[in-house]
Amino acid sequence: MHRGKGMKFVGDSRVKANNRMVNMPKDYSEYPGKTEAFWPDFLLKEWMVGAVFLIGYLLLTVAHPSPLEGPADPTNASYIPLPDWYFLFLYQLLKYTYASGPYNVIGAIIMPGLAIGALMLMPFLDKGPERRPSKRPLPTAFMLLSLAAMIFLTWESVVNHDWEAAAKQGEIKEQVDIEIDETAEGFLIFSGEQGKSCIACHGADMQGGAAAPALVGNELTAEEVAEVIKNGRGAMPAGQFAGTDEELQVLAEFIASLKAEE
Repeated sequence: MHRGKGMKFVGDSRVKANNRMVNMPKDYSEYPGKTEAFWPDFLLKEWMVGAVFLIGYLLLTVAHPSPLEGPADPTNASYIPLPDWYFLFLYQLLKYTYASGPYNVIGAIIMPGLAIGALMLMPFLDKGPERRPSKRPLPTAFMLLSLAAMIFLTWESVVNHDWEAAAKQGEIKEQVDIEIDETAEGFLIFSGEQGKSCIACHGADMQGGAAAPALVGNELTAEEVAEVIKNGRGAMPAGQFAGTDEELQVLAEFIASLKAEE
């Protein structure tokens, strides 16, 4: 009989040689610094690290709230959407000639599909026991090529995006609560074929957007409104109205009537 770990009583049928108590934790003293029990040692460390990161995220959320934008307006054709940063490389890819427009399926499905397919085939393409990158040329080359492409496309998307215009188009503006008579002749002209360029920029609710100011709550007279419609002002070009002079006058009077109540 040997004293210590693995002690066995031989020659006594009442004691099993491999006797082991149920739920008895293993003694890890034989491997100092190399292993530890999952519960509670390892799991407690994971919880502590997770708690630190969770508190950090909560502090960042309080210090920097989410950059909310105004309500979505499906009639605003000038709005330029921008995906989150981790999709910017795909967003940039769709700007190139042979990955957008009629070739949109190439940039949106085929090229990302090839990348995902190559990633899924890696376990079958590289079965060697080596772990060092220098000994695994094929996976290393694929990974470096993918990282380089993602970094380059993300950078191109960031530097070529008009961030000032994006901030303005998503700016939350105080809306003037004015009830619009959608049966009025002026509104029918505004929303009809004659004023299709008007509704595209100012919106169906006439609250404006990134490309045009709100029409409700304006301080212009009918003559000033007609002058702006004919000759343009600021970013608004001249000659956008497709109706007659009589329809222009009706539209100008309607817009001028949308003043905030005092």
